Amino acid sequence: MDLNKAMLIGRLTQDPESRSTPGGENVASFSVATNFRWTDRNGQRQEKSEFHNIVAWRKLAEICSQYLKKGSRVYIEGRLQTRSWEDQNGVKKYRTEIIADNMIMLDSRGEASGASNRSNQEPASYEAPANEAEQEINVEDIPF
Repeated sequence: MDLNKAMLIGRLTQDPESRSTPGGENVASFSVATNFRWTDRNGQRQEKSEFHNIVAWRKLAEICSQYLKKGSRVYIEGRLQTRSWEDQNGVKKYRTEIIADNMIMLDSRGEASGASNRSNQEPASYEAPANEAEQEINVEDIPF
């Protein structure tokens, strides 16, 4: 069994760039920064940032383009993919991206800045809401 799974929590470094393929599929590209903090042997605080290229397709691309902005804090889940191409000089280039399967906005509604002022507010998620009729189960309706 193989597994190709990536999960990130970070902030967008720029607004998503959206476009459509010749076949009409929506695509959104953006970058997410994650930070790693530690204390070195000398007791000095250190910090390193990593930048991750994210690609979302179809409906998720529409949602990302509409709601995400530079500075937005997000959870991204997807798979790693590396693509290659040749530039104008014939040099082969590579780019590793995370193809997003799921995105959860972690900022409070309307907030997309670097400063987070969250006080027990739930993150915004884009999962289909369950039908209320399906949520209520009457014991007398169970057939066994």
